[in-house]
Amino acid sequence: MKKKVTKVPKFKDFKTTRATSSALEKILYKQIPILDHGFIRVIDYMGTDQSIVQAARVSYGEGTKKLREDRGLIRYLLSHWHTTPFEMCEIKFHIKLPIFVARQWIRHRTANVNEYSARYSVLDKEFYVPEMDQLGSQSTTNKQGRSNTLDKKFAKQAQDLIQKNSEQLYDDYQNLLNGKLLNNDEYVEGEGLARELARTTLPLNYYTQWYWKVDLHNLMHFLRLRADSHAQYEIQIYAEKMVEILKKWVPLTYEAFEDYRSDSFQLSKEAMKIVKDKLANKKIKKSNYKLSPRELRELEIKFNIKLS
Repeated sequence: MKKKVTKVPKFKDFKTTRATSSALEKILYKQIPILDHGFIRVIDYMGTDQSIVQAARVSYGEGTKKLREDRGLIRYLLSHWHTTPFEMCEIKFHIKLPIFVARQWIRHRTANVNEYSARYSVLDKEFYVPEMDQLGSQSTTNKQGRSNTLDKKFAKQAQDLIQKNSEQLYDDYQNLLNGKLLNNDEYVEGEGLARELARTTLPLNYYTQWYWKVDLHNLMHFLRLRADSHAQYEIQIYAEKMVEILKKWVPLTYEAFEDYRSDSFQLSKEAMKIVKDKLANKKIKKSNYKLSPRELRELEIKFNIKLS
């Protein structure tokens, strides 16, 4: 008697019943170039706008479905800071980025991360050199940021120095790995240094890679901070590309995110007081409000008003 063989369907013929985003499916695994050697690409994802709605309606009861359309419900959830329905969706990225950007990025401790190991593998000779228009002086108002673009002559010297040092330090890295020592101006072969120690000679502008998996709620928190104009340029442009991906993945949530997070401004109790007084045409004396000079300046900029 012949054994019955179960036929395994070919991948191209496979149809899924899970929630999918047609726009996101089109860019799966495709690299989106960033900076000179970096990129970002979507590896996998779980859930869509409908998954958020479904999770919320389980929470609120069956009757909710008759009361709110999907868009309205998502906007309500986001505007009232209901986070758990958004945690039902997840996305996994493959990201190539300079090490100094990765060190800023990893401060967001709400994702699952697996990074390329320079203890196990040799790093490629790929390093970030800023464009001339990104070479700025130290800001006098922001201790961790840059200000005006440098004089062109000095900027070119700075750019050349970054390039030269990065190349030289990679040569040193290779020589340590291969056991090359300078002896009477000639290299001689010897026993190489372990990769975990040789890597210490490389600067922070060399590239690393990782898989970064995060739920939608924490992704939006990351994007609110890092796609902001106050964020460092090199991490900001990664975040901006991810905002574009967010739009493809969950368009209704993206719309609410733009309205209630990235393009909104939160007012403190004291800020509300000063705005109300301004609307009532009351005389404003800054010292009467418990607001710092920075908070007062932000109010003036956001509302295009002058606080005397």
